[in-house]
Amino acid sequence: MEMGRGYWVEIHAKIVGPTEAKPHGIDYGLCLLDPKGNRLVCFDNAHPVKTGRSPSKKKSPTNDHRHDERGNVKPYAYTDAGTLVEDFWAEVDRVLKDEGISP
Repeated sequence: MEMGRGYWVEIHAKIVGPTEAKPHGIDYGLCLLDPKGNRLVCFDNAHPVKTGRSPSKKKSPTNDHRHDERGNVKPYAYTDAGTLVEDFWAEVDRVLKDEGISP
């Protein structure tokens, strides 16, 4: 989905069997990309993330996490698909506003 000035959103979601990593039974990725294809916002569950400080970093209990425009990755507290979509679009709106693009 083109968002203006070459920024675009890519969304995929697929029903999968529930696992410890994906207990809600959805494999998903919602990303805002810049004109060069760099990820500015992304909510996905493709891999686990580590939390805490070294040396006691631990993997998050599920793969749900988010990437921000600075490259930070943090666990995401998935509750339901509707909230995920709302949280994603709120971040997209914020970043596009920062970039001077009206959604």
